[in-house]
Amino acid sequence: MSPETLIYTAAISVAVLIPVVYIWRELRKSRYNQHKLEQAIARGQDEPPTLHPVIDLNRCIGSASCVKACPEHGVLGLVNGKAVLINPSRCIGHGVCRDACPVGAITLVFGTATRGIEIPDLSADFETTQPGIHIAGELGGMGLIKNAVIQGQEAMDRIAALLQPERSRNIDDVLIVGSGPAGIAATLRGKELGLRTTTLDQQDLGGTILNYPRRKLVLTQPVHMPGHGMMKIRSLFKEELLEIYRELFRKNEMTVHAGLRVEDIKRREEGFEIVLANGDSLFAHRVLLAIGRGGTPQKLGVPGEDSAMVSYSLLEPEQFKGCRVLVVGGGDSAVEAAVALAEEKAAEVWLSYRRERIFRAKEDNEQRLEKVIRAGLVKPLMPSEVKRIEAGRVTLEHQGQELQLDIDQVLVFAGGQMPADFLNRAGISYSMKHGEP
Repeated sequence: MSPETLIYTAAISVAVLIPVVYIWRELRKSRYNQHKLEQAIARGQDEPPTLHPVIDLNRCIGSASCVKACPEHGVLGLVNGKAVLINPSRCIGHGVCRDACPVGAITLVFGTATRGIEIPDLSADFETTQPGIHIAGELGGMGLIKNAVIQGQEAMDRIAALLQPERSRNIDDVLIVGSGPAGIAATLRGKELGLRTTTLDQQDLGGTILNYPRRKLVLTQPVHMPGHGMMKIRSLFKEELLEIYRELFRKNEMTVHAGLRVEDIKRREEGFEIVLANGDSLFAHRVLLAIGRGGTPQKLGVPGEDSAMVSYSLLEPEQFKGCRVLVVGGGDSAVEAAVALAEEKAAEVWLSYRRERIFRAKEDNEQRLEKVIRAGLVKPLMPSEVKRIEAGRVTLEHQGQELQLDIDQVLVFAGGQMPADFLNRAGISYSMKHGEP
């Protein structure tokens, strides 16, 4: 065989081999992703908790840009050349997949056909059905720090465009209720826009972040913060994040009126009267509600739940050293609380969840939980439901049988519920979303 023929044959072989290897690798990935999806379905992990992507398979070209963009690795994958949620329960609504899709095949929706979520009805200007009252952040479905920060800024931009030039100078342009990530970003953006604003919170600067356990690791994504620029820190402790926010407010000479709870919002001729729990009133042309759902914890609806031995947050795990504690819930907050209590050497830690296994927590949290369970530091009760809480005792139904535990403290992490009574008083409507934008 001549040298020319050898070269020609080698070139043809390489030209054929490259696409064959590529196709084989893609088929292997597809089979793996299909297997992951089938596993998620078998474990009951096939429903996302809140905001999540829906992929139009007729438009999807299988570029995998959404898979690469997702910060929660392993949530999206290609199956038969199309993007699919292969681990739906781990999707936490970053939304970057939608922005990364080159053909616009992804829509972000709330809830699923079987698991609805109540969300206030909002316009493109973040305005509620009560004109002049806007919502940004967790109450509107945006629970992640990055998304809340972006939405807080966007809401203030829309409000600034809607304010009438002849508005009264005797009252604020905007009253911002809540000083979590959305409220902080809105406050700082308001100053950049030259708006007259007042920000208040029923707790203090940081909002629901204040309820995180001490030294909780907070994961963030790079985001532009008004008055600062791009924040590129991806992980930091709760205390570090709060200090960044405090420094931003000091630097920009902004304040939060702490310890003020809003009871009602009433329309007046020149805007709104914001009625506080202490009987005072504030006035503004427009209102931005940047409150979360955590301030209204979901109750279990069982006898004895209002007793002093029941709480809905864990700030200092070390205070329960030597105590018998029952943690109720199956999300990250419940898992982190159980692990923290085990590490702080509580006498006994029980974890009650209504399903057969934890499925809503992040993978690293699940691994930490499995470690303390194997060590005998946390005793799982799954599936189980609390039936009654009495002084020093909790009655549960566990695997069809009644179980009584001697307990010193019950920590409930069943999520937050929308403050329906407050929204109703303010004339704000909301609806149940079943896979809708």
